[in-house]
Amino acid sequence: MIHSIKHAQYSLAASDFLPKRRGLVKPQFSPLPIIRNALQGLNHSLTPPKPLRVSSIENFSLTITKTQKRTTTTECKAYEADRSRPIDVKIELLDEQARLDAAQRIKIGIYFATWWSLNVVFNIYNKKVLNAFPYPWLTSTLSLACGSLMMLISWVTRITDAPKTDFEFWKTLFPVAVAHTIGHVAATVSMSKVAVSFTHIIKSGEPAFSVLVSWFLLGETFPGPVYWSLLPIIGGCALAAITELNFNMIGFMGAMISNLAFVFRNIFSKKGMKGNSVSGMNYYGCLSVLSLLILTPFAIAVEGPQVWAAGWQNAVAQIGPNFVWWVAAQSIFYHLYNQVSYMSLDQISPLTFSIGNTMKRISVIVSSIIVFHTPVRPINTLGATIAILGTFLYSQVYIFTLLCRLKF
Repeated sequence: MIHSIKHAQYSLAASDFLPKRRGLVKPQFSPLPIIRNALQGLNHSLTPPKPLRVSSIENFSLTITKTQKRTTTTECKAYEADRSRPIDVKIELLDEQARLDAAQRIKIGIYFATWWSLNVVFNIYNKKVLNAFPYPWLTSTLSLACGSLMMLISWVTRITDAPKTDFEFWKTLFPVAVAHTIGHVAATVSMSKVAVSFTHIIKSGEPAFSVLVSWFLLGETFPGPVYWSLLPIIGGCALAAITELNFNMIGFMGAMISNLAFVFRNIFSKKGMKGNSVSGMNYYGCLSVLSLLILTPFAIAVEGPQVWAAGWQNAVAQIGPNFVWWVAAQSIFYHLYNQVSYMSLDQISPLTFSIGNTMKRISVIVSSIIVFHTPVRPINTLGATIAILGTFLYSQVYIFTLLCRLKF
């Protein structure tokens, strides 16, 4: 009995490995699939796998899909090495911005150089006219009239697009025109009484007026070094005024009033030019027209046509036809240098404009001394030098403090 059971168990176990025959039990297990899968795995392992190169982790995903109980499929999505994209740091945009900044600095530099050169020519011819024709109110009026005529012709002939203005624009422009008119007449009166060099030495104190007006009017505050740097400017101007050989109180006060008026003009101009589409050139053209309308009745009241006629005949008799050219030249160059200066003011701040205006005076002072052979004493030269060096120191301190503000 026991022998039969053991034999039966043996026969059943052996039947699993026998081929299928009729009348025998269906086999439940076969080693053939295991051997087949092992051979396939061996064949795959003999083939060297392709390297996977990942150049970016962007859009990287890992997907696992179940296909069988013991089989998984891994899918890896990545950019191929030959299709890799550079890191987006926007270097090209940075280079483009650097080029634009450099072009802007060159543009402002050209404006300043042109402005200073035209101003030197104007001052030389203006002084020649005033020496022969000492009527500053008419001389100032002719300068504004020439500039207004030039702008009107350019607008009518479409050389320059006419500005689109309204009542609010002219209302905002009016205080600028008043300050411009006062500053222009005061400077001309000063140069009719004293040397050009003396007028511009006094007018080199304009940064001091600019800081004080900006402080009181705009509420702007400046670091201590900026205020301390104004002391050499004020001291140098005072020393030059005291030691001036041909000192004249009217000439001195005219230069001081011109300083104050032009600071107000620059501040009002910068505020008025914000938020409108009028360019700096057209803005000054409109300013010339309005200033001419303001100045003409005052010039007639102060000097009068009869005085002008007598003075004109006397000047032509002394100088000859060249006097007419002098008047035309000083009028044209006055408009041109102011027009360029307003194109500069359109790009910079009023304080920077005052700095450039002060540095311009160095060339005016030197050229006027050479052309008109102005006698200068050593102590007077020292005062002018201190004022100019003070202006340079002031500009450096101001720029340094501005950079510190931007950095922090």
